[in-house]
Amino acid sequence: MGVLLSYVLLGLSLAAPIGPVNAAQLDRGIKFGFLHAWLVGVGAVLADGIYMLIVYLGLVTFINTPFIQTFLWLFGCFVLLYTGIESIMNAGTIHLQRNKNREPAFKAFWSGFLMSITNPLTILFWLGIYGSVLAKTAATSTSSELILYSAAIFSGLLLWDVAMATIASGFRRILTSRLLAFISIVSGLSLVGFGIYFGYQGITLLLSH
Repeated sequence: MGVLLSYVLLGLSLAAPIGPVNAAQLDRGIKFGFLHAWLVGVGAVLADGIYMLIVYLGLVTFINTPFIQTFLWLFGCFVLLYTGIESIMNAGTIHLQRNKNREPAFKAFWSGFLMSITNPLTILFWLGIYGSVLAKTAATSTSSELILYSAAIFSGLLLWDVAMATIASGFRRILTSRLLAFISIVSGLSLVGFGIYFGYQGITLLLSH
């Protein structure tokens, strides 16, 4: 049980660093409440699960080709810029009650999924972290234990998703509309910043080949 708990904690620590998905969860949570923030995280966790499977199946070589990497950087740039600019543009229209159900829930899910699946850093992240966990665990464990430990890491990711959604929707309850709009602008600028970084990386990679 102690070993399983350590893998759950690993999943929590992997999800915790502030990045585009956490910024988007905060934005959705203060605008639309718990469900939308949670669905952003669910989409991102699904993308994480796909990359975990890719690493597990040993398909990283294909993902790491320059063409695929360039595509992911540039498409990720588009997704982040679009989401960030939309957040900034709509910040002044936040009204705590009337705004609650304005956005379809599936849009929040796909936003999180696209942010994570098009992030080349996610690939490198899972290749480095999960790849090393696989190498270490495979040497001393059976394949069924390996799957169990992977599921524990995944559980940690889901726990962080619920925690972030709770925090974001909690902010919604205690802050004024003006402060919510300010936070929405800041999180939008954060997403735009990540988008510019992704675009720079994509263009640099494109020009180097």
